[in-house]
Amino acid sequence: MDQIAEPSRTVRTGRVARSPTPTSPPGKGRGPTLIGSVQRALRLLEAVGAFRQGATAKQLARAAGLPLGTAYHLLRTLTHEGYLRRSDGRFFYGESVNGIGRADDRQSDRHDLRTRMQRLRDELGAPVYFALYRDGEIHVVDVADDPGRPAVEPWADFRATGHAHAIGQCLLGQLPEEERRDHLARHLPVGLTPSTLTGEAAVLRRLASLRPTMPVLERQEYALGTVCAAVPITIGPVVATMALSLPVEQADRLTAAASQLRRSVGAMGSSFVL
Repeated sequence: MDQIAEPSRTVRTGRVARSPTPTSPPGKGRGPTLIGSVQRALRLLEAVGAFRQGATAKQLARAAGLPLGTAYHLLRTLTHEGYLRRSDGRFFYGESVNGIGRADDRQSDRHDLRTRMQRLRDELGAPVYFALYRDGEIHVVDVADDPGRPAVEPWADFRATGHAHAIGQCLLGQLPEEERRDHLARHLPVGLTPSTLTGEAAVLRRLASLRPTMPVLERQEYALGTVCAAVPITIGPVVATMALSLPVEQADRLTAAASQLRRSVGAMGSSFVL
């Protein structure tokens, strides 16, 4: 059992006794703090990949250059956490390792999505937004803008004002009525500008009137001086939208830009949805 260090004692002069200050080896700076057990576990995981038919603990210990006892403890932990699975005395990669691979794919998809959004921004001459409805809330996943085409300033919480902006209206419009009512009960429709539609019944009627595949247009309902459009994206259980915004001085472009956005999103297919 590890011993607990005794607290520092006060000497007669009234000063607190201090432990000697650790020093680095002469001529060397302090390096990063590394966790040896993590390094050893990673070496074992790497070793598993060299055996197509799986490997025994002894084989893996030898391949990783570890004592057999140490290897046993680490293999037991890695198996418990799902990074390895054991069958007939041999170890194979487990589901958690596959999860790491899928996370890498998701990161690649995220990068691909942002590249597409930046391309859309340049084609449309407007900032572009991608948002999801997940776990009962509106989530703006990414925004592609630039200094010449700045995104809308989120002066009021996007999650709580879905009734007012095109992104929220588009997402809520894709939900069953019961889920719409639940959302509006948690986020009461309030007036943000003179153009904002308020009142739960009025908002529900508007959401029910939205056509499933058509863009949602919004003019200065969330922020004065801004008009927006959002295109619905429904793939399986995923409820998503791609949107754009324009300064009110360019409001005459909104309908055409929304149609162009709809065509571009349709050509993307389902791979860009996270």
